[in-house]
This record gives sequence, C-alpha cells and structure tokens, in this order.
Amino acid sequence: MSAGTMPARQILPQMEPKHVPRTSMSWYFAFFFVSGFCSILYELIWLRLAMAQFGVTTAMVSIVLSSFMAGLGVGSWAAGQLVRKYAARLTVSPLQLYGVAELMIGCSAVVVPLELLLGRVVLEHVGASLSLSSAGYYVAAGLWLACTLVPWCACMGATIPLGMFAIRSDKSLESKRSFSFLYLANVLGAVAGTLIPLALIELFGFNRTLQIGMVFNLAICGTALWLANRQVAQRADVASGEPSGAVADEQQNASTSSVLSLSLSVPSLREMLGNGNLWLLFATGLTSMGMEVVWTRLYTIYVGTLVYSFALILGVYLAATFLGSTVYRWWSRRHGSEGSLVWMSVWLAALIPLLTADKRLGMSPWWRVPAGVAAFSGLLGFVTPSLVDRFSEGDPNRAGAGYAVNVAGCILGPLVAGFGLLPYLDERYALVLLALPWLTVGLWFAFRQPPAESGTAKSFRAPIAIVVVVVLAASLGLILKTRSYVQAIPGAQIRRDSTATVIAAGQGRFKQLYVNGVSMTVLTPITKVMASLPLALLDHTPQKALVICFGMGTTHRSMVSWGIDSTAVDLVPSVPALFWYFHADAAQVLASPHSHVVADDGRRFLERTNEQYDVIVIDPPPPIGAAGSSLLYSREFYSAAKKRLRPDGILAQWYPGGDRTTTAAVARALKDSFPYVRAFVSIDNWGVHYLASKQPIPVRSAADLAHRLPPSAVADLVEWGPFHTAEQQFAAVLKNEVPLDLPISMDRSAPAMEDDRPVNEYGFLRHTSWWPH
Repeated sequence: MSAGTMPARQILPQMEPKHVPRTSMSWYFAFFFVSGFCSILYELIWLRLAMAQFGVTTAMVSIVLSSFMAGLGVGSWAAGQLVRKYAARLTVSPLQLYGVAELMIGCSAVVVPLELLLGRVVLEHVGASLSLSSAGYYVAAGLWLACTLVPWCACMGATIPLGMFAIRSDKSLESKRSFSFLYLANVLGAVAGTLIPLALIELFGFNRTLQIGMVFNLAICGTALWLANRQVAQRADVASGEPSGAVADEQQNASTSSVLSLSLSVPSLREMLGNGNLWLLFATGLTSMGMEVVWTRLYTIYVGTLVYSFALILGVYLAATFLGSTVYRWWSRRHGSEGSLVWMSVWLAALIPLLTADKRLGMSPWWRVPAGVAAFSGLLGFVTPSLVDRFSEGDPNRAGAGYAVNVAGCILGPLVAGFGLLPYLDERYALVLLALPWLTVGLWFAFRQPPAESGTAKSFRAPIAIVVVVVLAASLGLILKTRSYVQAIPGAQIRRDSTATVIAAGQGRFKQLYVNGVSMTVLTPITKVMASLPLALLDHTPQKALVICFGMGTTHRSMVSWGIDSTAVDLVPSVPALFWYFHADAAQVLASPHSHVVADDGRRFLERTNEQYDVIVIDPPPPIGAAGSSLLYSREFYSAAKKRLRPDGILAQWYPGGDRTTTAAVARALKDSFPYVRAFVSIDNWGVHYLASKQPIPVRSAADLAHRLPPSAVADLVEWGPFHTAEQQFAAVLKNEVPLDLPISMDRSAPAMEDDRPVNEYGFLRHTSWWPH
C-alpha cells in the first residue's frame, strides 16, 4: 500500500493517543449484577406486600408471579423491537437508554407499594358486588396487579436487549455471546438478591429495604449516563483534534448504530414456530418454574415453611444456574454446541429430587435441597444462554424475542404445576411429568441428530446407545425405588388441592393433621378453651363467633356447642374436608344451621365481611415463624379485627410461644391496638391465650364462668380433660394470668409486629452469636 493511500491514523502516528474511549465489559457486568440483585429483591417484597393487600392464597401468588414474569417478557420483546425499528433515528446513546430503564425500575420501589395499597382500597369499595370466594374477585385483583406490575417489570425485561445494543454498538467488544455474559451477571446478582434482602428486611422492614434497592438502581442510572456523556465528550475532543480524513472516520463510527440497525434481523412467526431453539427455551422456562413449585412442596417436610426455606430453594437454583452459565461461557470458547447427551442428562438430573426427598436417605435436612436441585438447575443454566446466543448471535431484537419465549414458559410453569398437577398427583409423579419433555428431547438428540464432531454418525451410535440405556435404567430406578413421605405414614387419609397436600393420620387422641408434611395440630383441650373462655367472659349472651384457621375443627365445634352461629375460615380447602376424621359428630356439626365453613384467606375474609362478631378466635398455623403468619399477628390485622367486633366483643389470640423478641413484638402489637388486654398461660403451661377488647374485660371466678356455659358446652369443654368439671378447667387457666408487661419486658427494644416488620418471620441475625444483641 502506497503512502498516499494509507489512512490518516497511519500517516500521523502522533495523533494515535487520541481515540474514542471504550466502555469496559466490567462496567456491564457490574450493572447487571446490581440490577439482578434489585430485581429479585423487588420480586420477593412485592409478592409479600400483594399477599398482605389481596390475600394469602395460592391463586394470588400465581397471579403476582405471572404478572412479574409477563412484564419481563413484554419488556424484553418490546426493547428488541425498539432497537430494530428506531436505532437509526435515535439521538441518544444506547447506554443512556439503559440508564433511563434503570431509573424507571428505581422509581417502582416507591410507586408499587402505593399502587398495591390503592388497589386494596378500590376493591374494598367494589366488594359488595363480588363474593368473598368468587372468581370475580381474582379477576379484579389480577387485573389491578397486572396493571401495577407489568409496566415496571417491563423496564426490568428491557435491560438485557438494551445492554446488548450498547455492547453491539461498541466494535471493540465481543457481542455474539453478549446475552450469556449479561445473563451470567444478572443471575449472580439474583443469587445475592435471595440472601441479603432477608437481613435487610429483618433490620429495616419491607419499605426501607425497597428504598435501598432504589438507591442501587439510581446509582446504576447515574453511572451509565456518566459513561455515555464521557464517551460523547471525548469523541468530540478526538474529532476536533484530527485531520479531516480522521474526522470523517469518526463520523462514520458515530453512525455505527444506524448501520447496526439495518443489520438487525426480524424473526418471522413461521421462523419462530419452526425454530427448535425457541421450543427448547420455552421448555426450560416451563419446567424450571414448574419444578420450583413442586420442590417447595417436596422439601417442606425437611426445611419447613419459613421464608428461609423458600430462599434456600431459590438461592440454590440461582447459584447452580450461575455456575452452569459460567461453564457455558468457558465451553463455548472451545466448542460449537453443547453435545447431544447433555439433554439426556437434563432428564436424569430432573429426577434426583426423588432420591434426596426420600426419608430413608440419611442426609441432613438442609443438604437435601442442594443435593437434589443443583444438577438440574446447573444444566438449565448451561443450555438456556446457549440457546439464546445461538438464536440471536448478538442481535438484541432476536435475543429479546428468545428471552420472551423463555419467560412465556416461566409464566405457564407455575400454573401447570400448581393447578394442573399437584391438586391431583403425588409430588413425585408431578415432578416426573414435568421432566418427561426432557426425555423426549434427549432421545431425539441422541438418535436423530448426527453428532457434528463426527465424520460418520454410525461410529458414535453404539456408545450413545449405551449411555442412553444407562440413563434410562437409572431413571427407572429413581422412579420405582424411591418413596414419598406420604408412604411412610400408615393409614393416612390424603387430600390434595392447589394450596397444599393435607394428611390426617393416627388413632384416638393421638390423631394428627399434616399440611405438606408439617404437623399442624393435635387433639388438645386448649383448642376448646380458645372458644369457651372468651365466650364465658362476655357481659351479654353471644350470638356470632368467627374462627380463623379451622385446623381439626375443634374450636369451631366448641363454638357450635354454645348454640351460636360460628363461621370458620381456612386457607386450605382440603383441611375442613378431613373434619370427619377427627370428630365422629363432624357431619352433624356441619349440618347445623349455626355452622358455616369458608375456604379463604382468614385476614382477607375478616377485612371484607360486613358481619359483627361477639368473639373472634385466631389460631395461626405453626411454626410461629411460618411465612406469612405475621399477617395474623400484626397491628394492621388487629385494626381490621376491631372493626368486626361488637363494642364489648373479645378477640382471642392464641400464641404458641416463640423467641423473646417475637413474644415481645406480638404482645406490644396487642397493647398498641386494644385498650384492654389480658393474658393467660394455658393448660399444661403451653402457650398463651391473649384476650383483647375495646371495653374492660370482666374479672370472673372459675365458678361464675362455668355457670355461664350451656350444658352442651360444658360437655364439650371437659370431653378430653384434664379435669372433670368446667370450673376446674377454667381455674387451671385463670390461676396462670400474667401481666401484659411481662412478655413485653422480654425484649424492650422489639418493635410492635407490623405488616412492614414481620419480626417473627425474619430472625436470622438475632439468632446468630456474632450479631450484636
């Protein structure tokens, strides 16, 4: 090449130091790590806030998660379309667009809680036209939640296509695998988002934790805008100091986005329907989210119903996904495809929870989840970014379409598992059915697709066939030889619904009620005292009572023995269906005109009914730290209960006991909510009966209380002892009255239980030895 034809940069080497700055890929990794952290933080807290406002039901959880995932899908698709159609006309840099998306996500931290609160108010005003258990309520609530969450979640979904666009516009950065790079950072941030927010919520509550997330999003926005403005300013400096030829080069580089926009391809509907990568992406989304629902039920017997239990499952899933994506990034530098036998491995890995959930396997309860979940999650973390990279090749529009297809599967997965499989099948068989698509895919790849690395497919047929036979034999062993926890309970009566698997077992007074394998209650006279003590303390003849949490039905049965109207509410429809197993006269009680049983969230029922009750009894499900249980101990709950109590009515709160901070928080919430509160340690010194009222609660003797019971209620109260007369039964409770300041004094620094500060559910830090107390 002659000197006259050499570019200006080669003729004038002294100008070389002046160049347009490049944005390091490390910036993008940091952006998407923090963004992934904030997204999971928002998802977990919004889900909980929605449950507080609209009801703790499986249907409501599915609506929230589906709305969240729908927003991600819409945003991913829409951002890809935006890049394709308008890149040539954009006057702002891709980083600036990305910064605006993060700004909107940050705003959602403040706006969404207000929108949820407004939705509750709106539904309360239209509640007269909607039945408490009607599909109409869920339609109305679902529409509000969709309108609330989808726009903000769309901003989250838009970040990956916009980030890919920013990377693609910088020719110094490798863009063909940019989706997997951003996906990797996003998932790693999500792993942190399953753990750190639990500590933040314990320290600061839900709303302040959301505000911390908002600060992070605003920091991303500010940094992205700063980098974009720095690029523009330094590009102008370079252009002003170079000869005209160099200026022309820089102007050509500045128009890169226009050239890029012309090269972005548009997948047609026919191409999308016929593209195997997209069908596999849909399957990864459907099976992964469906499996999460099944895992939650499968492992509940081992890890319980705590918020940390769900965090463990989600954290292991995301951590394994991150590791799988990391392996893919390394693998893809050396190989063109993932290999045909990977898909058979996905099928086998999906069945491992059958083994780790078997009670006969000697393993620590908290190790069962990682051992069972990690392999499947890691393999999906490997193949998902591989499929998107292969389909998109760095094209933001195609990546947005591929990711949206994956999210569509994520939306459908929980619905299929929660409403199509678990109400009818054992968790083990539901898991097998969700895994079956991967057996089909694995066999297809093993026998119908020739190995790309081989000159002839026949040379690899025999080894592949051997591997397939081994995998099939192992999978059959897992399916046929492992056992469910249900099979370990002799004579169990089983009921299933979309909310839980309910089991009744045992004989005589040793009968037990299990929900998802966790023991809920036993036949005890304490549940009879819950009804008769507050009713006998009233200054007037009772007429109506409300029991929140049906359990074995003992408290509801005791209420009916008084000859008054009793309404019992339980979240799990299958729980009242087993009433007959625990009480021989169950059919007679249910047939009584005084008996009313409702399958609904207890708090939602209380807030939406117009009835006035003489006594409201709350017997929350154990353990004291169960996820969502604080909604039946909080000041907001007691405020709603006061509206449904008659002026001299009594609220009876059963407290089974807990750590010192939880005990103080519950007692303080009652003291802040009611002017008059009395506390009695129950029979056998187990738990506390809290009685609260808007008017003074009469002080009566055991004999006076016993005299107020009708004969049928007397017979009911002493049915199981431990004493022979109602007077003795009451005396055993009255002698154990304690001042309310005693439980409060157990932790003077404990805040009152509130919806925003669920002290009982979040206690990891205060239970650790290294955290200051």
